[in-house]
Amino acid sequence: MTEPSAARAWAVIGLFERPEDLLRAAARLRGSPLGRVQAYTPYPVHHLDEALGLRRSPLGGMVFVMGVLGALTAFAFQYWMSAVDYPIVTGGKSPRSWQAFVPITFEVMVLFATLTAGLGMLFLLNRLPDIFHPMLASRAMEKITRDRFALALESSGGQGVDVDAAKKVILELGAQEVEVLPLPAPAPAAPLNFLLGLGGALVAACVLAGYSTYWVIKLYPELPPMSHMERQPRLNAQSPSGFFKDGRGMRPAPVGSVARGHRPYLIKTPEEAARLVNPLPRTTETMEKGRVLYAVYCRVCHGFLGDGRTTLTSAYGAKPADLRIKRLALAPDGTIYHAIMVGKNAMPSYAYELKEDERWAVIHYLRALQRAQDARESDIP
Repeated sequence: MTEPSAARAWAVIGLFERPEDLLRAAARLRGSPLGRVQAYTPYPVHHLDEALGLRRSPLGGMVFVMGVLGALTAFAFQYWMSAVDYPIVTGGKSPRSWQAFVPITFEVMVLFATLTAGLGMLFLLNRLPDIFHPMLASRAMEKITRDRFALALESSGGQGVDVDAAKKVILELGAQEVEVLPLPAPAPAAPLNFLLGLGGALVAACVLAGYSTYWVIKLYPELPPMSHMERQPRLNAQSPSGFFKDGRGMRPAPVGSVARGHRPYLIKTPEEAARLVNPLPRTTETMEKGRVLYAVYCRVCHGFLGDGRTTLTSAYGAKPADLRIKRLALAPDGTIYHAIMVGKNAMPSYAYELKEDERWAVIHYLRALQRAQDARESDIP
């Protein structure tokens, strides 16, 4: 094809029918003093970067570094949340069990690597978007995006390409067609009206997308295969289930499991319990707490003064113990604690009604009732 010649142009483009012809031409034209050598292809051509003499792309290194950074970031966040800020034992495993962190670590690594590959390629390496690139105005671009392969001598430094010399070299390399792109006029600055219109269009698009999403969700709240979490198939606590052999939906706790925040009581005899020491200080606050708890749980049977004078009727049948007798007054705190934990005669265990510090507070108050039976002058403040 013939083109109007000019002394200088932005680029001279040669079109080739086969990638092999492009590779041979690029290798021979590499390092040409006529201008920057660039290739345009409809799909990736192997070894084209070597033929053009391009340096190895830094994209792989960028992706590797950001992938490692993403993995370390995800692992550190999970470790801090699970092992430091809010440690929870799940399935009997340590909060520091790193195996549970692997899926999220992998996903965030892929996220960081993918974003780096896409954004780094577009904005850092290819310097896109470039809506004013001169190649977009060429007639060759229509053929390049289909099945032709282009090799171009482009202007470097704004000086332009010697059209005659460039056309001669490209035709000698076997180009089927040649096109000359003139030096483009400087891209004008975007007018204010254009920028305002573009901003208004973006705002309108966001509002329309949000409004449309709202009404789609409102009119079609559930679309297969999506379903709301509150309506997902689940097994409620205490409900029967045909899935398990025993027919119960709630599974029994594993043997040896301990409720979080509760230490198991392993003492079997009062003699072993006698070695326990009351850990609470004998303060006014402790005494008041013990007095309130004694009134709630103990007074109904053991009486106001702990003398065994119950407030129940004769229908009760049992004979509550007098807690002021000498044997109990001389008994260690651990012995009384053991009776609260496992029960004594007709008295049931109060292990589930009273917390550990509440049991010791009741014992402190009981000691005050016992001492009141045999008070000394030195006890008067």
